Amino acid sequence: MTPNFERVIAAFDYEAPFDSLIARYKTEHRFGLSTTLAHLLAQAVARAGGLSPRQGPISASATVLVPIPSSAASLRRRGFNPAGELATSLGAELHLPVRRDVLRRRREGPRQAYSGRAARHLAAQGLFETVGRLDGWSVGLVDDVMTTGATVNAASAALLSAGAARVVVLVAARTPWRQPQTARVEAAAHQ
Repeated sequence: MTPNFERVIAAFDYEAPFDSLIARYKTEHRFGLSTTLAHLLAQAVARAGGLSPRQGPISASATVLVPIPSSAASLRRRGFNPAGELATSLGAELHLPVRRDVLRRRREGPRQAYSGRAARHLAAQGLFETVGRLDGWSVGLVDDVMTTGATVNAASAALLSAGAARVVVLVAARTPWRQPQTARVEAAAHQ
């Protein structure tokens, strides 16, 4: 799969001890953690050289942060959108506007927490649509955790279809890539 986004900037890998920070944020309604997560993510953005495009300048005034919208079931269960709160805090850290009204879900899908890679990609296809145009804007697409990239890829496709010049994914945590078991066995056999 070719990604629809330019790159991913993550504050940290989604593994111990940081996974417990994300869990507390999402399940214990610790809204204050959005400030901490945003600060860590802003530091990662600075280490990555900012949100500047790799090809040609785009002014900061044409950059906007857009959070991944939560499903209705997640909003009922949690009472808030973790990506939305993170985007708000990150916008304050980076001095960028946050647009919660640009991206929305077309439909509700199954909870993906226990879905495999193929199921996640299938469920995310066509999941998002935009409200209005983003002609020429650079978008920082904000989510709390990136697992397979299916959700941010589908959201990026919708943003690009609405005219966004580019999409950079900004996540607090990213599940580290692990070489599939069969590939590890084959690699070991050839050593």
